[in-house]
Amino acid sequence: MNADLDYLHELFEPVGNVRIRRMFGGLGFFRDGLMFGIWQGEAIYLKVDDLTRPAFEAEGCRPFVYGSKNGRETALGYYRLPERLVDDTDELRDWAVAAIDVAIRANAAKPLKNRK
Repeated sequence: MNADLDYLHELFEPVGNVRIRRMFGGLGFFRDGLMFGIWQGEAIYLKVDDLTRPAFEAEGCRPFVYGSKNGRETALGYYRLPERLVDDTDELRDWAVAAIDVAIRANAAKPLKNRK
């Protein structure tokens, strides 16, 4: 996992001020206290909303889905990062910043007492 952490820190360095924390058997990507990405099962997922989801779908990317104890699958508001972006740091930065903007909008939509 440490090699993965080093790789992910390097990958997201151009984004600036990204914190990576262990959570739920994977990792969460945070900036300014807001989670904008997940690393799970050797894949990176970025937070999406109605404005950004079409770009992920156009790339053929799928949502992050996990199985619950009752056998149902639950999709979160995160889509897999297009693999081509790991070789294009400028475009990766743009997609990550868009995911951060999604996290900011989602946080602003929460009731004032629940905001970060």
